[in-house]
Amino acid sequence: MNEIFKRGEKNPYGQYFVGQSYLEMLSTEGVVIGNVTFEPGCRNNWHIHHASKGGGQILLCTSGRGYYQEWGKEARELHPGDVVNIKAGVKHWHGAAKDSWFTHIAVEVPGEDTSNEWCEPVNDEEYDKLK
Repeated sequence: MNEIFKRGEKNPYGQYFVGQSYLEMLSTEGVVIGNVTFEPGCRNNWHIHHASKGGGQILLCTSGRGYYQEWGKEARELHPGDVVNIKAGVKHWHGAAKDSWFTHIAVEVPGEDTSNEWCEPVNDEEYDKLK
């Protein structure tokens, strides 16, 4: 796998993931930006980025193959060069395909009264239906 940025250490938020992910913070000042790498089959739990104004997240896909899904919608396959704009208040998950490592840059969109709400894991049965 061709990685642009350092893979980083095991993700300290690992309790909110199925499988192993790695996190390398690229910026913690002004705009928070992290390089997140998922081992094959790894995905984060459903979650929501809350904000009273602004907020949300932007994913810049850099390597491998993965998925993004919003609650109540079909999963979207992701490849290097894909960009995902996630509005505040949208329940979603993202992670690797079963047979591929996957890396994205996660950009936290600045906002007011921002917080993250971690929800239930992605259902194995639904995840296993993805190609």
